[in-house]
Amino acid sequence: MRTGALEDAPELVSGSGLDGFELITTPRALAQAPLELARQASAVHEVQRGPVDQVAGSLVDSVRGSAIVALGGGRVIDTAKAIAAVKGARVAAIPTTLSGAEITAIHRLPEGHRASRLVRPVLAVCDPEWMTTLPEPELRASAMNALAHGADSLSTPLSNPVATMAALRGAELIAKALDQATPKRDVVALTAGAVLSAWALDSALFGLHHVVCQTLVRALSIPHAETNAAMLPRTMEAMVERAPAAMKALAAALGTSVAELGARIEGLGGGPWRLRELGAEEGGVDAAVEAMLARPELAMTPDPPGADELRELVWAAW
Repeated sequence: MRTGALEDAPELVSGSGLDGFELITTPRALAQAPLELARQASAVHEVQRGPVDQVAGSLVDSVRGSAIVALGGGRVIDTAKAIAAVKGARVAAIPTTLSGAEITAIHRLPEGHRASRLVRPVLAVCDPEWMTTLPEPELRASAMNALAHGADSLSTPLSNPVATMAALRGAELIAKALDQATPKRDVVALTAGAVLSAWALDSALFGLHHVVCQTLVRALSIPHAETNAAMLPRTMEAMVERAPAAMKALAAALGTSVAELGARIEGLGGGPWRLRELGAEEGGVDAAVEAMLARPELAMTPDPPGADELRELVWAAW
């Protein structure tokens, strides 16, 4: 991870043994990337809007090679990983947001396909200037998505000392960077915080927060980062009694008290973000709650919530 890494991406990809790669990207990302990267690609595939499993399912038969470069945000990188899992391909990731997908082996599979393994990119080209170009509201939402990775990992059965250290340091870096005025913001620290948080998630996995947000995004067709920003204050408040030591440590890393944890997260995210303002329809809430209850990952939460509490969490962010 370093400033200027994007310009070196063609050389870095080639040096990683990914010659003949196929590029998976979006028009916006491609327009800002080094021209040499597209010239090196044996094929370029555009990622359409939609859930990762559906998008990957529509592209999987078009990808022929054993090397893929994903250039874009988390949805683009997860799509590349999904296809690579089916094809047995290797992936390099060049992220344009703070999604953390570039270093995790967490993703869906293409619709209608199975795989024997999940995929973690063999190369991540992380350029802080490139990863923090979103407008301020969207950047803060993306940062809350990143913060949620580490925060949710703190209290799973797989939590461990190294992942906890990464999550708490990541939270501290994200908070300090977001507290700075935009022109003076330390984007290297912000990006490092996001990467550490993603590493923690990859190690200890997730529980309540990700179950809620992933389900809401799919069930209500609302944007991913902003949904995380809306829900994170509420889900972390719901974890205070379930994992008091972990939430006390998280609050300290964010420079606040447990009593002010939700408010601190909401402020860092530029909130309040409201689900109704993201396009959520009230009629889909009950079905979303039922889908949350059906997720096996909910059991990764101490004292898993029932339907009533899950519904209350959603309405609290409405």
